[in-house]
Amino acid sequence: MIDERKQRILQAIIDDYISSAEPVGSRTLARKHDLGVSPATIRNEMADLEMLGYLEHIHTSSGRIPSSKGYRFYVDGLIPPKPVSDEEKALIDRWYKARVKRIDEVFRETARLISQVTKNVSMVLAPQISSAAFRCLQFLPLDDHRAIAVIMTDAGFVENKIVEMPSGAEFEDFQRMAGVINRCLAGRTLRSIEGPAMKQIRDEIQDESLYESALEVIQRALDSEKKERLYLGGATHMMEQPEFHDVDRIKDILLMLEEEELIKDILHAHMGDGLEVTIGQENENSRIKDCSIITATYHLDGELLGTIAVLGPTRMEYGKAMSLLEYMNTNLANVIRRFHW
Repeated sequence: MIDERKQRILQAIIDDYISSAEPVGSRTLARKHDLGVSPATIRNEMADLEMLGYLEHIHTSSGRIPSSKGYRFYVDGLIPPKPVSDEEKALIDRWYKARVKRIDEVFRETARLISQVTKNVSMVLAPQISSAAFRCLQFLPLDDHRAIAVIMTDAGFVENKIVEMPSGAEFEDFQRMAGVINRCLAGRTLRSIEGPAMKQIRDEIQDESLYESALEVIQRALDSEKKERLYLGGATHMMEQPEFHDVDRIKDILLMLEEEELIKDILHAHMGDGLEVTIGQENENSRIKDCSIITATYHLDGELLGTIAVLGPTRMEYGKAMSLLEYMNTNLANVIRRFHW
């Protein structure tokens, strides 16, 4: 256990780093916080905290940043309370009351609201209780030979898949194919996509290799008709964080978010009672060693239904995210009760 002075200095460093995303130096701490000691004493204490593994030294800077161990100590005992504001509660309650018309929308809106308030990626693992209807297909260019296919349903479910472009095909061909598929399948449930609809798509595309690509994407969506649904939100918020301005770092995380079964496994591993915070190096998956995950399981009449979570950089606002998940967790079952299962 570190003494009280070191704890106050560690808390000040983490609070400042969360706010600024800049390494924190002793002079900055002395100027901004009433710690009752000189910059030299603060500097010595910071050196001790680094030696003990609570801080890390960025060699291009004289300041320090928190380590996973430092964040863990902060979350377990130093974190200042940051309740959900009345304005944020009103926003959440207003959206649920005014916009949510179907049970699927509860989970979609939950993911959207969590990402909007925390400015991080939200993940909601929910039971599949109705047949999702096809809404649209979009293609996003990945490189000269591949594209990312994104299928969206009326339930807010998004299925991503990387597809290879056939030899001689251009991205414009994929956009044309998406238009054909959207026109032929709009409003159909995924389970009702059968031979006649696919024959119409084949006839209109008039290119066997493109049709095979379309079939692969649609089959992936059909295969995803499982008991549980995964709803994601806020990937663009992650890209706005200073830590992830490096394209390679954020690309690894975005590609990981495509792996639905992996994300489900991560969330299943955190199912339990109350909140759970997994920080940086505590994550088993190497692609999120620079991230933290905060999870909360939700229940209905004593039955465990699923998990809501926030994924963000280790420099996330833990207090805000934890309070929000607790609030959402408390109210989610009440919202779900309004619907017939």
